[in-house]
Amino acid sequence: MSKLDEALTLRLATMEEHGELEGLLRRASLELPEYRDQLIANPDAMHLPPAQIANGQVIVAQIDQHIVGFAAVVGGELDGLFVEPDLWGQGVGRNLVDAATHEARRKGLALKVTANPRARIFYESCGFSYEGEEQTRFGPALRMFR
Repeated sequence: MSKLDEALTLRLATMEEHGELEGLLRRASLELPEYRDQLIANPDAMHLPPAQIANGQVIVAQIDQHIVGFAAVVGGELDGLFVEPDLWGQGVGRNLVDAATHEARRKGLALKVTANPRARIFYESCGFSYEGEEQTRFGPALRMFR
């Protein structure tokens, strides 16, 4: 177990955290240049529906009371996975994917994701398998399942 794993806690999001979670979503989404212009032109794409929090569908990762990432799991779909960019590659996303997978399996479902092609190696390292491609409003994406 890494030092980060020991410090990281996972829990459900609260409505009071909605603004903080959307800020994290925006920082993580705009970090990579591929879709930055499209996202800036379509800010609705960087929105966390409050209903997902209210319905217990958002898992938060925190370190020392600071939110460092979150995953939204709607049914068997990983609807969003966002980690503070300065923590990418340190296990936060993997821990959130494991929690999301557990949540989907608890409901008898496989976890599926529509992913940026750049994230393929990450998702494969988390145990996802490639299912095919899908067109999104921002271009081609990968369809994967675990």
